[in-house]
Amino acid sequence: MQYDIDENAIDLDALQQRLENTDLIPSQEPLRDKLDEKLTAIGKARIKSMGDLRNALKTDKSLALLAKESGVDVTYLQLLKRTVNGFLPKPRPLKTFDWIGRDTINKLREQGIKNTRQLFIAASEDTGAFAKRTGISQVDAAALFAVSDLCRIQWVSPPFARALVAAGATNPAAVARADPKALSKSVEKANQDATFFKVKVGLRDIKRLVAAARYVP
Repeated sequence: MQYDIDENAIDLDALQQRLENTDLIPSQEPLRDKLDEKLTAIGKARIKSMGDLRNALKTDKSLALLAKESGVDVTYLQLLKRTVNGFLPKPRPLKTFDWIGRDTINKLREQGIKNTRQLFIAASEDTGAFAKRTGISQVDAAALFAVSDLCRIQWVSPPFARALVAAGATNPAAVARADPKALSKSVEKANQDATFFKVKVGLRDIKRLVAAARYVP
């Protein structure tokens, strides 16, 4: 099963649509300034997909080259880079999952499973078989898979993923179809009961979360 979105299947039109429809945080708002014009210029520089774009923005040297070829300002490209990279959340290291016993984490490490991507791929077909194969409990296997699955959503940390599970949203599809107001209340209640995280998560954040979940494979 695929962990990340297929960045090479997302053309610049689809990327533009996502940027236009996303409730961007204030620091990202400048991206909307002549977005169509700038993405068109980027496309003329042989960039056809989000994958092409991320590769072209990967290093300072390649970013400067794209700026020269497209005529798009370096500062704008740097902001675009940070924003687009955020669409592919980095795998979370399992060693930071302090609610799971060290013995369980060590057994997974022995199998070469050290982060959420590796665990998701290894356990996606059958968590029961995964538990048997790795020697961990089925309860731990199911919990780790749910958290790993939810961490595929932009902005979702392992503690917040646990709150989502406690709120009844156990996978990205459930988050994507959730009513933001209802989900916000459920997450708040779950966090009051167990204190998964300490920061304030408002309704606008939950709306962003629901929207981001719709892009998860």
